[in-house]
Amino acid sequence: MRREPTMAENILSSATQWIYTHSSFWDVSMALLGLFVFQCINDRLTNKGPMLWPVLGIIPTMFLHVNDMNNFVTRALSKAGGTFHHKGMWMGGAYGIVTADPSNIEYMLKTNFKNFPKGKYFRERFQDLLGDGIFNADDELWREQRQAVRAEMHSSRFIEHSLRTMKDLVHQKLLKLTDNLVRSGDSFDLQEVLLRFTFDNICSAAFGVDPGCLALDIPDVPFAKAFEKATELILFRFLMPPFIWKTMKFFGIGYEKTLKEAVGIVHEFAEKTVKGRRDEIRKHGSLCHQSDLLSRLIEIEYTGRGKEMQFPDKYFRDLCVNFILAGRDTTSVALAWFFWLVHSNPQVENRILREINDILSLRETQTKNEVIFTMEELNKMVYLQAALSESLRLYPSVPIEVKEVVQDDVLPDGSIVKKGARVFYCIFAMGRMDSIWGENCLEFKPERWIKDGKFVSENQFKYAVFNAGPRLCLGKKFAYLQMKMVAASILLRYSVKVVEGHDAIPKMTTTLYMKNGLLVTLMPRSVNTTAS
Repeated sequence: MRREPTMAENILSSATQWIYTHSSFWDVSMALLGLFVFQCINDRLTNKGPMLWPVLGIIPTMFLHVNDMNNFVTRALSKAGGTFHHKGMWMGGAYGIVTADPSNIEYMLKTNFKNFPKGKYFRERFQDLLGDGIFNADDELWREQRQAVRAEMHSSRFIEHSLRTMKDLVHQKLLKLTDNLVRSGDSFDLQEVLLRFTFDNICSAAFGVDPGCLALDIPDVPFAKAFEKATELILFRFLMPPFIWKTMKFFGIGYEKTLKEAVGIVHEFAEKTVKGRRDEIRKHGSLCHQSDLLSRLIEIEYTGRGKEMQFPDKYFRDLCVNFILAGRDTTSVALAWFFWLVHSNPQVENRILREINDILSLRETQTKNEVIFTMEELNKMVYLQAALSESLRLYPSVPIEVKEVVQDDVLPDGSIVKKGARVFYCIFAMGRMDSIWGENCLEFKPERWIKDGKFVSENQFKYAVFNAGPRLCLGKKFAYLQMKMVAASILLRYSVKVVEGHDAIPKMTTTLYMKNGLLVTLMPRSVNTTAS
């Protein structure tokens, strides 16, 4: 027997029928608009962070501030108390938090390290360029590479090789190039020159190959150009939904086509170098005359097993490309910001010069052009190291990092993160938080790093410029030596003047480049001797 509808069912049916027969497109549009407005108001009342729009999430907010992203995120974090939630486009699967809280960063990078790897989001965007290299790897693959690299990078042989190649590049190429530019009387882009220097330097240390980017005439180095192009184009993968860039990659169109071509040139150069080194050790049975990282690792593997190497060429190729990425951009960009800050703070420049000249006064009489700093002298430059550290605090080479959550977790500040969430920690913002660095956090003040005449390192989770925890940068000591060598050598000989009206604006990339470079003129120091 058929059941009779209830009174409630009759009323609901009648209401539905009325809406169906009487509502118009205008009515539906107004209802949807009302829902949209309600969700916007609700988000503003319940969310402390940036606006999360219906359907589109945080994407519209990001594009509104794309030219000032780092400062925008800093303001948002400060307003939100150090942490805020984010989510991407509806159905896109992007969600998580952004934080600048040192307790959260320590928890992710040390306390519960296993639960916060690089993750698929980061790895798949850099996979084409970095492969399975140390900076793109997680878990056992990462541990295996780090163990091998750490032992060799900390060896006296590699340190001596690094210092020797660094000295040669500074005095035989960098200073000759700057002297040539000074004589021309023209202003030039110091950031571009520093990028050329660090590229040659890291290639010499990692590959044992000098690409020749510091030649007096502007050189045509396809490998260097391709590497720069590849790192710039990869940024687009972080700014657009995966289905767009993956489709472009599949069909080989647009910037993905250019990216593939650039990566091909980079890998071809690296593979050729690896093959040459392996052919050499097969022929001679040893690479004892080579001290670069690649040669040492290949020889250790070869002699350790007593037979042909078990690792494929791709293993060594990826390792070297990863080190070039880390060593080229980071120190050159850090030095560019350092020279800009020193120009803006002449009292800091004067103190650096006094320190350098006090150290050199212990030498016999020597002209500035003859000065080649020793490691012992570089280690004595406490104030210079403080100035470099302060520059990195305000302008970290890598302004933001990302981790992916393996299992549901709760961070020390109470933030709940679900499996698959992406946690961004903003190193740029950390240096500008008065809750971390005090009310003078925006001031360039090297003195904050010195106590009783000695350099004092900060808590690595408060100062995550060189990463922290198990992933603490293996090249930190190398980076400081390189920066001090370049900074001291240039400041001893020249006064660096930024061209009037030239603004230093951060560029929207994965590394904190200056958007318009650093346009400078160099004025030779008037005094010709360092000691008497």
